[in-house]
Amino acid sequence: MRAWAALLAALLGGCAVLQPGAGEALQVSQIVGATLAAVRATAEVQSRQLAYAQEMYVTVPDDANRARLAALLVTLPAPLRDDTRAANLLEPLAARRPETPLSQFAGLLAAGATERRKLARELRAAEKREEAAEERATALRQQVDALKSIERGILEREERRRSKNR
Repeated sequence: MRAWAALLAALLGGCAVLQPGAGEALQVSQIVGATLAAVRATAEVQSRQLAYAQEMYVTVPDDANRARLAALLVTLPAPLRDDTRAANLLEPLAARRPETPLSQFAGLLAAGATERRKLARELRAAEKREEAAEERATALRQQVDALKSIERGILEREERRRSKNR
C-alpha cells in the first residue's frame, strides 16, 4: 500500500514538473502577490519596493525580474508610475511565442499600460481643444464688447444730434 502511495505521489509530482509553464505560473502568482502588497503599502514602502525591483532587474535582467519591475511601474500611483517604461519592458516579453504564463501576464500589463498612455494622450488633446475653445470664447467676448461700445457711441451721437436739433 505504501509503495502505491509513493508511486502515485511520484507520478503526480512528475506531472507537475512536466506541466509546461508550471514554474512560470508560480512566478506570475508571486509577482501579482508582491505587486498587490506594494499597491496597498505606504508611499515610502512603495518607493523602496520599486527601487529594489529596479536593482534586481539591473543585477539579473531575466524575464521574471523584468515582469516584476514592469508590474510595479504599471500599478503604483503617480509619481512612481511610468507606463512608457513599463511598456518598453513588457513588449518584448509579451511578443514571445509560444505564449507562456509570463508572456501572457506581460501582454495583459502591456495592454493596460498602452491603453492608459492612449487615454492620457487623448486627455491632453482634449485639454488643448478646451484651451483653444476658451481662447476663441474670450476673443469673441472682446469683439462683442467692442461692438457694444461702438453701438453705444453711435447711440450717444444720435442722441446728441437729436438734442441739438430741438
